[in-house]
Amino acid sequence: MNLWPWEYLFTAYNADNFPDLYAPLTIASLLALVATVVFYNVRTRQLHRHLIHVQMYEWILWTAVIVFGLMLVYWVFNFDFFIVLTTLVVGLGTLAWIRFVRFPPYLRAYERQLAKSRYYSRDKFTRPETTIRAKSARRRRRR
Repeated sequence: MNLWPWEYLFTAYNADNFPDLYAPLTIASLLALVATVVFYNVRTRQLHRHLIHVQMYEWILWTAVIVFGLMLVYWVFNFDFFIVLTTLVVGLGTLAWIRFVRFPPYLRAYERQLAKSRYYSRDKFTRPETTIRAKSARRRRRR
């Protein structure tokens, strides 16, 4: 470490200047990108009937594709480290905001809606009269 900590912000992000971070951040970004795409495909197939969950996973997918894709671009083109650090902080903060701030009110409202519909359907079919068809008033035939 030859420079002051804030002077590293304006040096190029490459293997010579950041030997401890360069390869691990690149590998972690690549793995996170692949894991996000796989996770999105699996969860949206499982929850295809629950639109709010699909929307949340779509937000997470596109945010992760942007953040981790930019990290791979920074690996190729050696941007300044403050751009790399800003992208990581803002991107990971956005992912946390999506999951823990933006969607929980919608998920709670959706759970209430599902519980209410389950209650009404259970209440509707608890009485046997609702499932047995009433006999129509037909004339009887005489033999």
